[in-house]
Amino acid sequence: MNLQYNIQFEKMCHTLQLGEMLKTPEAISGGLLHRMFSLETSKGRYAVKALNPQIMARPTAYENYIRSEKIASLASNYIPAQPAKVFNGHGLQNIDNQFYLVFDWIEGYSLKSQEITTTHCTQVGSILAKLHEINFSQIENSNNNTNNTKDTDWQFYLSKGKELDSSWVNLLAAIIDELFLWTDRANHALQLLAGERILSHRDLDPKNVMWSKGSPIFIDWESAGVIHPKHDLMETAIYWSTGDSGEIDQEKFNAFVTAYQEHYGVVTANWRIVLELGYLSKLDWLEYSLKRSLWIECADAKEQEMGTKQIVATIHALKQYEEMISILETWLNNG
Repeated sequence: MNLQYNIQFEKMCHTLQLGEMLKTPEAISGGLLHRMFSLETSKGRYAVKALNPQIMARPTAYENYIRSEKIASLASNYIPAQPAKVFNGHGLQNIDNQFYLVFDWIEGYSLKSQEITTTHCTQVGSILAKLHEINFSQIENSNNNTNNTKDTDWQFYLSKGKELDSSWVNLLAAIIDELFLWTDRANHALQLLAGERILSHRDLDPKNVMWSKGSPIFIDWESAGVIHPKHDLMETAIYWSTGDSGEIDQEKFNAFVTAYQEHYGVVTANWRIVLELGYLSKLDWLEYSLKRSLWIECADAKEQEMGTKQIVATIHALKQYEEMISILETWLNNG
């Protein structure tokens, strides 16, 4: 951990009255956007998330984080959810222009894909249904642009990659036509499903659920916002039933969807359209990873390297998802 962070953490402890630091904060594994630290003080142990400055520089980022913490806080009254700690009325902390979220430490663990059972899928599916039933009407959605379609110029990124002789150029070139096709399908689905919207976590993959004493706790609410409920159901069910190599387990998938419907009620839909909306988040992540790799939106070499790795992983995930859609559609229509 660099000296700048150490100084900022000492200042944070003083400003937020967290106690005296007992040792240098320890970097721990977190998500792909931000940096996580374990902080031990004379008053307790905390998980501290240092938010990515490149993300926070976006015009809507500050308000989005304020809103996502409001969602997490309200949700915690109904489901096992962990919002950030609030100090002086604020969950988002600014120490010398670096933004942080501070959490009480959870003694628990997140599950790897091979550790997930149908019982876990049943538990999370049931809680997702409860989350979808929460009345969030008191939270303003003025920054909601989730209905806006987006035409990404994939050719621009390919050209930039060629200029810099990027390692992923041939991989991107090989699927450039599919990228435009998937973008069109996602935008079409977004327009067709624009009428139904709820507030939800929107990123409930296994790494964002901590298990403590056998019970799940939903963490990392930064992506919380507006989403179509059936799209959220499908993405989350897929997260919890997909193995390391990308294969999907029908028993786990069915357990998740069944548990959701047992609480929420039977869900019917044009599942092909709902599933085609699932391209959207993967395409968005691919574009962000391209920006990182090309130094368009990137803070340091570590981020640039992460962007390059994620391009390869995301292209692979997109190709697998295309093959998965017909399988899932059959399961859902026959279930």
